[in-house]
Formats: sequence, C-alpha cells, structure tokens
Amino acid sequence: MKLTPEQLAAQLPTLDGWAHGAERGGVLTREFQFKDFVQAFGFMAQVALHAERMNHHPEWFNVYHRVNVTLTTHDVDGISAKDIEMATLMNRIAAAFTA
Repeated sequence: MKLTPEQLAAQLPTLDGWAHGAERGGVLTREFQFKDFVQAFGFMAQVALHAERMNHHPEWFNVYHRVNVTLTTHDVDGISAKDIEMATLMNRIAAAFTA
C-alpha cells in the first residue's frame, strides 16, 4: 500500500540521510560512502540478503567507495512501508561499517 503524504511526512524525519523525490510516484534516495570498495561491497552483500528475504530490492549503483540507492515500490507506484523498512535497515547496516 502506498503511503499517504501524511504518513510519509511522519516517517521522513526518522530516515537520516535520505531524500524524498516526487518522480516516478515517489522515491527515496541516498548516497552511502565507505572507507573503500571492500566496505561498499560488504554493505551491498549484507543488504542483498535482507532484500531477498523481504522480496523488496533496491535500485543501486556502486563506484568504488560510494553506493547510490533509490527506493520505490513499483507495485504501488510510489513509496510504501517496505521502502521505509529498507531505508532503516540500510542505515543500520551502514552504521556498523562506519563505527
């Protein structure tokens, strides 16, 4: 189910580093930066395992130590609770690499 504008507005402050865009019905975007390629790849590998279990896969692009992510739920043409859950999970995994 697509989040209402009110639901999304309530969730955005909890998503440190994420930006909301209106394109494609609504997207969340963020760039993660790591120490090196190995950390970036490790982050992506950990997220991939969770994404597969959730059956909710991020759109992402990796160059060396950067991972650019776009989250949206194609089935609802916008942002759903799955995107909020995935963004929160990605923040938690990234924090473990930068701690």
